[in-house]
Amino acid sequence: QVQLAESGGGLVQAGDSLRLSCVGSGRAFTHHNMAWFRQAPGKEREFVAQIVFHGGTKHYADAVQGRFTISRDNVKNTVWLQMSNLKPEVTAIYYCAARWFDKPTTNASTACAYDYWGQGTQVTVSS
Repeated sequence: QVQLAESGGGLVQAGDSLRLSCVGSGRAFTHHNMAWFRQAPGKEREFVAQIVFHGGTKHYADAVQGRFTISRDNVKNTVWLQMSNLKPEVTAIYYCAARWFDKPTTNASTACAYDYWGQGTQVTVSS
């Protein structure tokens, strides 16, 4: 079992930056691939970014490529999502998710590939 807790969301203006944090506790955080998803009102939960357990490989959704950066520190059991040049369309609840590093999956960009979720943190970008 892995417990995840996000923080760092808030209300910002367009063009601002924000850094989200996700602290993990419990079973072998360092053996889990981590991801960020987001869900806007009335929309499906969508993939934002993923980082593998050792931090050496990262993947991003096309919509955030170049503006968002995912990172992790396995000593601190923390994953971050640095978001820059924020736009109103990124307003959503942002969720941290974890999956065992060698769990078979056909697509690590889908929510169903992940076993553990945080409660989410709201990000609101005003124009």
